[in-house]
Amino acid sequence: MESHFNLLVVDDEANQRRLLVEHLRDLGYQARGAASVAEAKAQLKEGRIDMVLSDFRLGDGTGEEILEFVRHEYPQTPFVLFTAFSSVQRAVEIMKKGAADYLTKPLDLDEVEIKVRNLLRQKTILEENVRLKEQLSPRSGFEGILFQSHAMQELVNLALRAAQSTATVLILGESGTGKELVARAIHQASAHAGGRMVAVNCAALNENLLESELFGHEKGAFTGADRRRIGRIEESAGGTLFLDEIGEISPGLQVKLLRVLQERIIQRLGSNQDIPVDFRLITATNQDLNRLTAEGRFRSDLYYRLNIITLALPPLRERKEDIPGLVDRFIRKYTGSAPGPVTGISRDALHLLMGFDFPGNVRELENLIERAMVLTRSSLLQPEDFPGLKPPAGDSLRDQILQMPLPEAVEALEKARIQRALEDAGQVQTRAAEALGISEKNLRYKMEKYGFRSRRG
Repeated sequence: MESHFNLLVVDDEANQRRLLVEHLRDLGYQARGAASVAEAKAQLKEGRIDMVLSDFRLGDGTGEEILEFVRHEYPQTPFVLFTAFSSVQRAVEIMKKGAADYLTKPLDLDEVEIKVRNLLRQKTILEENVRLKEQLSPRSGFEGILFQSHAMQELVNLALRAAQSTATVLILGESGTGKELVARAIHQASAHAGGRMVAVNCAALNENLLESELFGHEKGAFTGADRRRIGRIEESAGGTLFLDEIGEISPGLQVKLLRVLQERIIQRLGSNQDIPVDFRLITATNQDLNRLTAEGRFRSDLYYRLNIITLALPPLRERKEDIPGLVDRFIRKYTGSAPGPVTGISRDALHLLMGFDFPGNVRELENLIERAMVLTRSSLLQPEDFPGLKPPAGDSLRDQILQMPLPEAVEALEKARIQRALEDAGQVQTRAAEALGISEKNLRYKMEKYGFRSRRG
């Protein structure tokens, strides 16, 4: 039930108002009615209203007056206008002034249900974003994680809550999704932030080396052990131990790690002395630990110890809304190492990236941007700077242009024609301008506008 949402219906026709209020209540909302502008303002002042649905013509004014009041006093509250079909243009004008949507009269109750549900969902997401930004202070550790997608917002929300506990965290995700970045953010936002975060890649070492790396050893514990060495678990005391690729550890090491988690003591190799350790454990893997446990390749008792809080990082192909922000970040990151002044990315190049699935995830995107910035001859990264990528099937320039708003379509066509003319003319501007039927001065202006570089004739 949606009982925590309060809706206000404003209509001076009593039957219409009552019908809609009752319908909204049947859907589970807390709904009330108002017959005038004055009554609507009074109810808005009395308590929280999550959405206003209003007719345009009211006895003492118009719905536009209520919209102005809502926009000024309650800017996060969506406003929906009722209008006759013949007055849709008026509704469009009011939407330009801040209305969230409109409904044509006579009202279709199914349409009312869908629009109310969608607008309230959007309102909830916006409110969560506001709360999240308040939590993401410069000291929280999460300000380094860039995202716009709802999937990442949910993950960061959960990670923030996990950071406030001492529970073990298991981070799941494909290679390149940023598992260590999330682990470091949790550490920095936790009570262990005053200690070190010690990271170990379990897949990089064989069993014997990994055991020595984790537990340390005494002098003479094995051939080549010419001095005592403190292990990574001991180093992480008071802080966080991050074990990446935890699914790679051997059965023998799984037993020893389980004992550490149960008793909070370790023994260095070659020693019988128990050493107390206090640390927060975060693990990560790109494998399916649940499947490995079912197959007997990973201890179930250790899996349950690790799987207290699970964070599943979505791959980049499932959160493409984050690509533009990540591209901008990587361009700024590598600006100093690029041979020329790269200021951004062209719309066509960004469209190309948005259509790619990135099997290597964020790491692959970063590598592509770094390489493009080294090789580009333009101040804006162009599609040709990503030679390994191809436009999605059926996504021709013509298809793109037909779907764009007219000003963007004109720019896209103009840019494509200039690019082809320069290529056909061997990058000689005078020849390209002649082929395009414009002056060389005009061509230079457009080249600068679109970020092209070339030589004059």
